[in-house]
Amino acid sequence: MSDRVLIFYGSYRADRQGIKLARYLVQAFAARGADAELIDARAVDLPILDRMYKEYPPGTAPEKLEALAGKIRAADAFVFVTGEYNWSVQPGLKNLTDHFLEEWFWRPAAIASYSAGRSAGVRAGTAWHGILSEMGMVVVSSTLAVGGIGGAFDAAGEPTGESGAAVARAFPRFADDLAWWTEAARAQRARQAPPY
Repeated sequence: MSDRVLIFYGSYRADRQGIKLARYLVQAFAARGADAELIDARAVDLPILDRMYKEYPPGTAPEKLEALAGKIRAADAFVFVTGEYNWSVQPGLKNLTDHFLEEWFWRPAAIASYSAGRSAGVRAGTAWHGILSEMGMVVVSSTLAVGGIGGAFDAAGEPTGESGAAVARAFPRFADDLAWWTEAARAQRARQAPPY
């Protein structure tokens, strides 16, 4: 059984650089045998949060919200690819995640951060750790942090330069950590129903 991994990306900017990292992760997880899918917050284009998915009566949620809820419920694990905006998280990605709650429960999540500079988005990654934990996910300890995102991938999406080489070196441990927790969570859910 292949792991179903959803990779979330949240920038709405016209000249998005982090999308290269998100696409690389989809390909890299797929090369390991995972069923990986990119969920691009800009493409989904949910409105600013007014009503969470669970607040709609059954069968009345907007179609794109219903479809995404189904994908989240069917996933085994999540990866959040986050840029750093003013030392914190991207509003597009945060808005998307806030539309859901119970759908995230009892599955592992990993964080891949990036920025144009040397900080590699680690402050956003740190902020996401607490957010995802509060939303019922187990956040794995391995992270990816990519500085100089603009030069980390070539036109074909392959890692390039010093930053790209660092991503390629770090990815196996990152993926192994997420896979271990994915298997552990799946086995526990099969053994015993979650307490709530």
